[in-house]
Amino acid sequence: MPDKNWRSLLRPASSQIVMALLLAGLAFAMTMQFRHKDTGDYSGVRGGELIELLRSLDAANERISTQVSELTVTRNDLLSSTKKSAEAERQARKRADDLNILAGSVAASGPGATITIDDPDGRIDAAALLNAVSELRDAGAEAVAINGTARVVAQTYFLDDEDGVRVGGRAVKSPFVIEAIGDPSTMAEAVTFRGGLADKVQNRGGSLNVTTSDKITITALADVKRPEYAQPSS
Repeated sequence: MPDKNWRSLLRPASSQIVMALLLAGLAFAMTMQFRHKDTGDYSGVRGGELIELLRSLDAANERISTQVSELTVTRNDLLSSTKKSAEAERQARKRADDLNILAGSVAASGPGATITIDDPDGRIDAAALLNAVSELRDAGAEAVAINGTARVVAQTYFLDDEDGVRVGGRAVKSPFVIEAIGDPSTMAEAVTFRGGLADKVQNRGGSLNVTTSDKITITALADVKRPEYAQPSS
């Protein structure tokens, strides 16, 4: 019984035999065609037939050239479209990153300035801190944080509190350390010019110190209030 099964497995199927014959025939035909081309013997072909053959070859070459040109144009269009899509995707991602930084929903790093305000008499209030941040914003600050915990964005509020100043729900106390990412020299000049923030702090009995850096990292995130009624539109 096992021998019979092995013989049945080794016996070629009819479809396999037909396929083998077809392949053999095709190989024979191709061999004959190449041999015929190799001899290049057109002695038995009349002049008119040779002219028609040449015309047929020219027409075939022209069709092939046209197809190659069309495929080249299609390929170039696809490459251009791919590049445009990649560039659009890159721009969209950059725009999303910029918006996330402005919204205070992600950490940020870059060159900037650190402004330290020492207030021993407790006379620096919410209005004074808001004014300091406004000066930095006007100087081009793109990300601001106070005391490493309060991220300041467009919706951040400043409120006087019995424990100090409340910035966006975070209580901050003196000394106030304001980190701002932007052009360092521009922001340093914005808070130290005559009659500016530094003079106003000194008039209240405090002191202001500015240091610039090639890299400041802000990890504090803004407090995001979840919408109660609004939903994304479809």
